[in-house]
Amino acid sequence: RVDFRLYDVLSQKQLLGLSYNTTPANWRRLAHLISDAIYKRVTGESGYFDSRVVYVETSGNPWRPTKRLAIMDQDGYNHRYLTDGRAMVLTPRFSPNAPVVTYFAYYNDLPRVYTLHVDTGRVEMVGNFPGMTFAPRFSPNGNRIIFSQAQDGNTDVYTMDLGSRETERLTTTPGIDTSPSYSPDGSQIVFNSDRGGSQQLYTMSSGGGNVKRISFGQGRYSTPVWSPRGDLIAFTKQQGSRFFIGVMRTDGSGERMLSQSYQEEGPTWSPNGRVLMFYRESPGDGKNIPRARIYSVDLTGQNLVEVNTPGNASDPAWSPLNPR
Repeated sequence: RVDFRLYDVLSQKQLLGLSYNTTPANWRRLAHLISDAIYKRVTGESGYFDSRVVYVETSGNPWRPTKRLAIMDQDGYNHRYLTDGRAMVLTPRFSPNAPVVTYFAYYNDLPRVYTLHVDTGRVEMVGNFPGMTFAPRFSPNGNRIIFSQAQDGNTDVYTMDLGSRETERLTTTPGIDTSPSYSPDGSQIVFNSDRGGSQQLYTMSSGGGNVKRISFGQGRYSTPVWSPRGDLIAFTKQQGSRFFIGVMRTDGSGERMLSQSYQEEGPTWSPNGRVLMFYRESPGDGKNIPRARIYSVDLTGQNLVEVNTPGNASDPAWSPLNPR
């Protein structure tokens, strides 16, 4: 049993009181729940401590590495594997309303998309998608997925209804349109495209119309992800020999960089939209797999922290808050 009290020492008043009963092995979860309660009472916003992160662990031969899915608490504890490494897995994505992950995998060199229930281990194949290089992302209600796929020499954005498995093509212009991500209300989509001659970020309506370019800076923009708050878009930017993790407003204004290094990419938002995770990779020596680690940084860009993982880690995907 844990009894928790939060006091304001200046007013000499209790702000919050909570009690929990659980098994002793669950003490870290209680600490996360209490941390979220403090965060919400002090800031007025929901926290992010009681959440999980799924990612890709890489090990073995650098020329034919083993890539398997792993999951952990957002602070790096309670680590466990979700796949056995017999198939190469890429770019996991969390569902917004269930402990379900989509991921891209090569079984017998065939590219397929799967869903995996992280608590039960149940796996279901969504379909075969030749020409796909990134796993789909879920719509805000979890009923659809959005993805890019190359067909007839052109890469465009598609959606699929998970119930009927019917697909719809959203972009048709020449060029490479990829990495789509829904806004939290489902009305808009952000993606990157080289249709204008360089790799930049664009938004469009969820039906595929009203396309607008929103990035105009130097360098190449990729992997855009809409904040769950709806106010910002995170992205990867490559300029010269450096990679950056940045954010901008949804109209492209207010661009600023939160981190930079030799190579880093793949931002993912915390459930409250106040913190980002991404992975950073150092150069390899030709014999070993380059060192890859997951980092978190808040929106000030001042609190950069490495997240503890057993080995090389990439492609993090942050879950919503855990169900109570």
